[in-house]
Amino acid sequence: MAGFRSLARQVRDPRCDLALRRYSLRKCLERFAPYGHRATWDHLCARHSMEPEDRAPDPARLTAALEELEEARAVWLAYEWEFAERRRREKHDGLRQPGSCDDWHRRAWGGNGVARCDDPAVHPSESLAEVLRRLVSGLKSGPGAACPVCAERGFVWRPDLSGEPWSGPVCTGCGIVVPPPLLTSEALARAKRMRMKDLASVA
Repeated sequence: MAGFRSLARQVRDPRCDLALRRYSLRKCLERFAPYGHRATWDHLCARHSMEPEDRAPDPARLTAALEELEEARAVWLAYEWEFAERRRREKHDGLRQPGSCDDWHRRAWGGNGVARCDDPAVHPSESLAEVLRRLVSGLKSGPGAACPVCAERGFVWRPDLSGEPWSGPVCTGCGIVVPPPLLTSEALARAKRMRMKDLASVA
């Protein structure tokens, strides 16, 4: 199975036909897709003026989309390296039990879906790298009352998400499923109350 870097080389290779280069970019999203596969593809297409179903997009736009994805991947891999180094030091010092944020991070290893968007058409408008920098900053600073990506304070708890995590707080500003360890217990409780209001209005 081809890895991210070999797929990226195919995206850039002018000897490959455009359909293969586009396909290789889609395959890159199986290795790294911060919003989830469909939402990340929608984001890249919107930011680089590509039609999602165009089988022969402008090669310059394909390359620009790949560069955005690579920059974001570099941000996340740097954070994962720091995380692994910190856990090694903690284990050496006798701290074997990881915190809740560390537990979440192990499930998100590799960066797929770290800022999952359950609705593929609703996602942050900033570059992927900027979104991940904000997310990493939130992971380092600890729980807060606002979304680490857009600073919105509105959340709705969704128990029926389409992928892992199967439930969680969705930001009403940018659409990401916010990792629960990044929100205070009060913010999580507020999100769950919003879900209860949704259920009450349906009934």
